[in-house]
Amino acid sequence: MIDEIIAKGGTAIAVSGDVSREEDIRNAVKAAVEKYGRFDIVVNNVGLMDKMAPVGGLDDETWNQIIDINLTGPMRLFRAAIPIFLKQGKGVFVTTASIGGLFGCRAGTTYTASKHGVIGLAKNVDMYAKKGIRSNIIAPGGVMTDITKGIQMHPEGAVLCGAGLVTNPRMGEPSEIARVALFLASDDSSFVNAATIVADSGWSAY
Repeated sequence: MIDEIIAKGGTAIAVSGDVSREEDIRNAVKAAVEKYGRFDIVVNNVGLMDKMAPVGGLDDETWNQIIDINLTGPMRLFRAAIPIFLKQGKGVFVTTASIGGLFGCRAGTTYTASKHGVIGLAKNVDMYAKKGIRSNIIAPGGVMTDITKGIQMHPEGAVLCGAGLVTNPRMGEPSEIARVALFLASDDSSFVNAATIVADSGWSAY
């Protein structure tokens, strides 16, 4: 990906890290500021799927791991970026959630709770609206990614959560979600703040 961006005339750097580690988050922000002299846009695009387990079949290890990545990780990135945005007088956050953060049974308990939580977290950044900081959310429907790869699904939970798939008009491509993020990160959306944009081909209309 980095090579492709550079080949097309852009500039990019990659910083490895774990979003559940405070030190790695701060290192990524620091690297961006040192490279470009500014830090204008944060895209919180992180997600770990659960096993589709209902709350009665949930284990603490799964709960802690997914909440730490899907909710605490973005919180730490908000916390690291906001002081820089305040100093600059502007900045934009785009957070990828899910329609699972708007409804109760599109995924298992932990994923659903984490995505409801991250929507609330991102909306709460509206507290900085008068300081030039915007924060919006994308709630995708089914997208062709490998988020469920290698996961041993809870048999009953997977059936229950998958029951609504028959009403899904189609799966989306990652590039379609990226274009929504590009709009929300740009000045074209300057009057859009604390909004959740659903991108699901109309699936949530059913």
